[in-house]
Order: sequence, then structure tokens, then C-alpha cells
Amino acid sequence: MPDASAPPPGPPGLSRLRPVLPSPVRQVEDERFTRHGVTLLLKRDDLIHPDLPGNKWRKLAPNLLAAAGRPVLTFGGAYSNHLRATAAAGRLLGFRTIGVVRGDELAHRPLNPSLARCAADGMRLHFVDRRTYRAKTDPAVLAGLLDVHGECEIVPEGGSNALAAGGCAALGRELRGVADVAAVACGTGGTLAGLAAGLGPGQRALGVPVLRGGFLGDAVRELQQEAFGGPAGDWWLDERFHFGGYARTTPTLHAFAQDFEDRHGLPVERLYVAKMLYALTALADEGAFPAGSTVAAVVTGRPDTAADGQSASSR
Repeated sequence: MPDASAPPPGPPGLSRLRPVLPSPVRQVEDERFTRHGVTLLLKRDDLIHPDLPGNKWRKLAPNLLAAAGRPVLTFGGAYSNHLRATAAAGRLLGFRTIGVVRGDELAHRPLNPSLARCAADGMRLHFVDRRTYRAKTDPAVLAGLLDVHGECEIVPEGGSNALAAGGCAALGRELRGVADVAAVACGTGGTLAGLAAGLGPGQRALGVPVLRGGFLGDAVRELQQEAFGGPAGDWWLDERFHFGGYARTTPTLHAFAQDFEDRHGLPVERLYVAKMLYALTALADEGAFPAGSTVAAVVTGRPDTAADGQSASSR
């Protein structure tokens, strides 16, 4: 079992990227919380690094240290923030990157702005059909990819593995003694698995899944088993706020996000962060947080204006 409590040895190149750690915490006055006696904090992980913001830094950094300069092969959809962050890291640190992209039909179309950015950063794009993509963890599929691209460090979709969970435990440690509840939007579960493990006694982590399906609880438990040897920390999921599923939004969500931006001057990413903030306001109204509670909302990313108004990713 890998030791996810600390990054493995690797090249010192990551330090020259000058990440802002610990990320800042900002208290905001919002009557939707204060009228219930709840204090809202924003944990600004989106400010960690301009090219590798939020949980992308926390999950990628230990994986890149493990790769030790070897090529990195990873997976994502057509608008994957994870692919873009990996490609940016390859450009900044000088290692080769390969992105396995869901949807072989995309290979014969002009690249969308998200994939074009990956390519501009030097990532080799390998398009596969959706059936193959669903089987991306199958040893035969992985062996076929390595036959094409040579020996690579394989990083899973969204960057979520035991090393990533270990990296995200630092997020929890940064919030020890700061909040009663720490909330994060979830796609693949790595951030929640680490966040919960890093929090202290009496603190809870809330995950807000942005995908439908009800599978995330098992994923978080498996990641914690791999990373920490078993359950770690106190966490729960609220599955009600996916707004239709992955990469889906509604006018109600957009209106909420715009209002939050206007109130607090925070650019709100729609597919993850907005859903988490919306969930917190609903839970506050429902009385889920006792009066006197402090809730920290982890801002894991920022709006992606370069992707034709879309901001899809895998978390």
C-alpha cells in the first residue's frame, strides 16, 4: 500500500512553480447564513497556482513527484480541467504528457478550445471510443496504451488515487480548528477522501457530488483504504445538488452563481463550485448547521472562459 501521508521523493521542480500554500481563507457576510447563526468561510484553493489551481495542484503534485520526470499518461473528457492542468504542468516542468480523451469521434473534428490548449502545451492527444474509455482501468487496455506511447506514469481520470488523497489531506490540515464543516464539490472523490482524513476531531467534511449515480461513497471509501489503510475522518455526501449530472447546469444555478458573484466579488465556476455553494445555502435553510457553526466552502477552481463558456472537468 502506498504511503500517502507524504509525497514520494522526486525532482525539486514543483517548488519553482511557487504555489500559494496554505491557500487563503476569507470570511464573507451572507445573510442566507448569518440569519441562521452560521459563519461562511471561503477556502480559496483556486488561488494556489494560475495553471494548476485548487485540487488540481493538490492531487497532481504528489503524482508528478512520483513520476520523477517520466512521461505522464492520464484520462479525461473533451473539456477536462484535469487534462489541461496536466498539460500545463508538462509545459512548465518539461516532461511529456499524453491525454487519453473520451470520444473517438473527436479525432476528426477541429479541437475545441480546451483540447487545443492541451495540444498547445505539448500534450499528445489519444482519442478512444467510449466503450474503451469505460474500460480504461482494464490491464489489457492500459497495456495497449503503453505499447503505443512507451513507458509512462499512469494517473487516473481526475487525478484521484491514493497519492492524490494523501495530497488533499493537507487541505484538511489547513482547516483544522478553522471550521466545523468543510464542504467540497466532488467528481471522482479524491479531494473529499483526503480532506476528511486531514480534518481534526469534531470536524466533518461534506461532499456535494456533481454527477448522478450514487457511486461516490464507495469510491471515497476505496480511496481512503488505499491511501490511509481504512476509513479516515468524518464525512458525508448530499446527492441532491447535481443539477442533472455531469457538466449540466440550469438557469436557476446560473442565476444563483451570478448573484453570489455580485454579492461577494468571487468568480464562481458553474459545474462544481456553484453546485457546492448552492447546496450550502439550501442546507443552511434546512437547519443542517446548528447556530454558532462555521462552514468552510472549498473553492476548487475558477470559471474557464477559454472553453466556449463550458468548464467541465473531473474532480
